[in-house]
Amino acid sequence: MDRQAQLLQMVNRMSAATAAGDWNELAALNTLMASSLPAMAAQGRWTPGEKAALIALRQQHRAAVQRVGEASAELGKQLEYMQNHKTGWIAYALDNELADNEA
Repeated sequence: MDRQAQLLQMVNRMSAATAAGDWNELAALNTLMASSLPAMAAQGRWTPGEKAALIALRQQHRAAVQRVGEASAELGKQLEYMQNHKTGWIAYALDNELADNEA
């Protein structure tokens, strides 16, 4: 597979993984990019089509990084909410356990 096709394949995979929130696939793609882009660059000058594919990959990578950041912030909010309401949930669980034992 030529470099342009490889790059476009990474763009498509990253786009799909970003849309799906597939963090494992995004991590795998990040590793793939780190290893394959230097090897591709070592093959010689980039053609205009390859440069366009690199730009598309860079843009998609930025979108993925932004999506990961948003998901991380949302998870942080959920964890904070859970931490803030932990005492109430424990009391509720204990109350239900006591009610079940009395029945």
